[in-house]
Amino acid sequence: MTFTENFPILKNYTYLNTAYSGLLSTEIANWRRQHDENFINEGSIFRANNMEIMEELRTNLSSRFSVKRENTFLTSNFSNGFNSILNGLEKSHRFLLLQEDYPSLSYPVTSRGFEYLEIPIDVNLEENILTAIEQFKPTVFAFSMVQYISGLKMQSDFIKKLKSNFPDLILIADGTQFLGTGNFNFEQSGLDVLAGSGYKWLVSGYGNGYIFLSDAAKNKIYQSKKELTLPNAPFWSGRDYLSLTLEPGHLDSLSLGTLNQGLNYLKAVGFETIEQNILKLTTKARVVLHNKGLLPDWMMERKEQSSIMSLPLEQKLVNRLNEEKILVSPRGTGTRISFHFYNTEDDLNHLLEVLG
Repeated sequence: MTFTENFPILKNYTYLNTAYSGLLSTEIANWRRQHDENFINEGSIFRANNMEIMEELRTNLSSRFSVKRENTFLTSNFSNGFNSILNGLEKSHRFLLLQEDYPSLSYPVTSRGFEYLEIPIDVNLEENILTAIEQFKPTVFAFSMVQYISGLKMQSDFIKKLKSNFPDLILIADGTQFLGTGNFNFEQSGLDVLAGSGYKWLVSGYGNGYIFLSDAAKNKIYQSKKELTLPNAPFWSGRDYLSLTLEPGHLDSLSLGTLNQGLNYLKAVGFETIEQNILKLTTKARVVLHNKGLLPDWMMERKEQSSIMSLPLEQKLVNRLNEEKILVSPRGTGTRISFHFYNTEDDLNHLLEVLG
């Protein structure tokens, strides 16, 4: 299966940069144009009728990722969603964080004055987390499902183990570099909160995101404010404090509708197909890159791997990648590559040819 017609950039570049930005398909671009044409021609009539887009998206997210519909919220991006979650937590909470995690996850915690502990990401990661929980006794562990620099993926069995052994520990995850790479069941994950943006692996452009809550998290967030009197405006009828806080103001039907279209596109490709294509290509890439000394042993030994890898390349090789129209990103001390469902073995072979 090839995707060059839907993603024309693939004809001119070797695109190994989904971890920076996913692609927008021609089909979805056409939908966006039609959306705005309808807005131009219909004005308020269009807006009144277009609220159905948001509810369709909520249902789509809920059914696709096994989240209760009433626990599924829409947002403009991960940062806004995560900040809204933090605003609803008492300042007495103690956070466990990972060093070098995504700044949009760590900075909102540290800048708000929460007590926190950061632990390193290394070969002993899971052991370090358990030790920190026992000694620091955090009430919240916030982390990225996939690290944006190294591509390290949190192990699903370990997350479930944490929830089983520490049921009161609130587990908050950033799913931006994760959701859209395969099947995922939120209800069975052990997570309390998963929030993320849709512009990477969900191929849904910018300005859209999601927040999934467990029942337990839903009860803990804004717990002290649930008795506040709610506005009585008719157009806010049926909304509670949590809904008004996580989804404030007007929702953008163009950007959120694009997320809905992105989900529909991925469903048409098939989430199992996507997962298998990514697994097959990245497994081959990891073996070859490890043999070249570009990936550490301990990263290779992890059971679950993401499609993101960080390579310690000299600048002359980075320059060669640019010359060969291989799109990658500098992250941390390395050069980050990433593979999605639209990548092929030809893309990998092109990369390997340049690396020598």
